[in-house]
Amino acid sequence: MATIESIYLGDLRTEATHVQSGTKIITDAPTDNQGKGEAFSPTDLLIEALASCMLTIMGIAARTHGINIDNTCASVTKIMAANPRRISEILIAFKFPGEYSDKEKKILEQACLACPVSISLHPDLKKTIDFGW
Repeated sequence: MATIESIYLGDLRTEATHVQSGTKIITDAPTDNQGKGEAFSPTDLLIEALASCMLTIMGIAARTHGINIDNTCASVTKIMAANPRRISEILIAFKFPGEYSDKEKKILEQACLACPVSISLHPDLKKTIDFGW
């Protein structure tokens, strides 16, 4: 059974449905690629997938080690390249809500960098991570 069902709605827009929950996501081509930019673009979803995966995996490590990272934020930026059009770099800046020991920082950093989305991306895709310590 599929995890996601995606349909092209026309005018460079898609609607994806998460089969298990029924949650829907609309995508729209960005304005710099013939779109209206009225929703997440597919490349926006890729960088969000990386950020949310990193936050989730850090959350698992934090839960395991009794570290509170609730309300940690990630600001994510993509840098596009041409020929072929692609994401060439993803910049992620984390803002943690508290102070952490060196041991806790190491636990969180190692968890973050080992997230499944990150290690699934091509090694040529530059990922610049600022933990904000």
